[in-house]
Amino acid sequence: MITRHITSTVQQALNRQAAVAIIGPRQVGKTTLAYALADTCPSVYLDLESATDRNKLHDPELFLGQQENKLVVLDEIHRMPELFQSLRGLIDKGRRNGKRTGRFLILGSASIDLLRQASETLAGRIEYVDMGPFDLLEAGESDNILNRLWLRGGFPDSFLAGDDADSLSLRQSFIRTYLERDVPQFGFRIAAEIVGRLWTMLAHQQGALLNVSQLAAGLGVSSPSVNHYISLLVDLLLVRRLQPYHTNIGKRLVKSPRTYIRDSGLVHALLGIGDLNTLAGHPVVGLSWEGFVIENLLAAAPQRTQASFYRTAAGAEMDLVLELGGQHGLWAVEIKRSLAPVPTKGFHHAREDLQPSRTFIVYAGQDRYPLGNGVEIISLRELAEELASLQ
Repeated sequence: MITRHITSTVQQALNRQAAVAIIGPRQVGKTTLAYALADTCPSVYLDLESATDRNKLHDPELFLGQQENKLVVLDEIHRMPELFQSLRGLIDKGRRNGKRTGRFLILGSASIDLLRQASETLAGRIEYVDMGPFDLLEAGESDNILNRLWLRGGFPDSFLAGDDADSLSLRQSFIRTYLERDVPQFGFRIAAEIVGRLWTMLAHQQGALLNVSQLAAGLGVSSPSVNHYISLLVDLLLVRRLQPYHTNIGKRLVKSPRTYIRDSGLVHALLGIGDLNTLAGHPVVGLSWEGFVIENLLAAAPQRTQASFYRTAAGAEMDLVLELGGQHGLWAVEIKRSLAPVPTKGFHHAREDLQPSRTFIVYAGQDRYPLGNGVEIISLRELAEELASLQ
């Protein structure tokens, strides 16, 4: 069984704050983690997708007020956003009675609802913890783990499936569930079929600069609609819009974000890629690897890290720019699938523009060695470990 390093993060947050929200996509293991934490203390679990549990909260102040000495787990909080106002009153009352921490553990499958409601209503009373799929530091260190994680992605059921075929079937079912259930639930009257086609188009264009008008033409809808659909996938924590790095250096900088489907396993499922041999021969292989590396590095990086990419009209380019702050400064990361990576002229020009504190080229090998002029060749695992050590 994989032990998630996020468990201690959540426990520490509960020791600091009255309410803690774990935010992550469906089926990532939030409920399993919540049960594990609830088993360590008196607790009550409420699934707000259950009509029975929602009925218990017909008078939330009355029911939750009776649970003052228990950890209350509220799963799928988006189903009852009106609860946030009640939680505020209960937390303030508990503080007056000396109960200041560890009151509520809130689970949500979408960032937008939680952040909009809680940031206004529970300001100063809640701490947020992001929970993604398994990353490389959690998955283990055996020789085949990296390729297995890259192919299958990090959603627990998919990663732990008995074989690649079962894993692919699970991911395809996961995609159908999102389109048939969650998109209508979060997206109002959005046509699930359109979102599904867009999701597949984004998989084909993994890591590309976002061209909304091109996507709109392909889907037969308006550009504002495409922007709305992509925002929904971002809010559901399924797509990342990586913004361009902006700095006042007198260069013509690219202004469009790059889009990545955040879980590599979902990229492959959307494209019908079921094994490593098929992946190796597919046009998406390099950009799938790039997105996989980016997600693993951001999972390991300190919480306040600002991530972007750098690209100028003249061709200077860096795949990932990490603004770590403080003494760590700015790190530049180029990503290569090759076992013998060779930096391009655009990479060197980007370094001259950015003047990073450290520069790395992440590649598919295991050795670490200097390339010269302050550039290090490094494996994904080693760079993730180095970022994790900055926490």
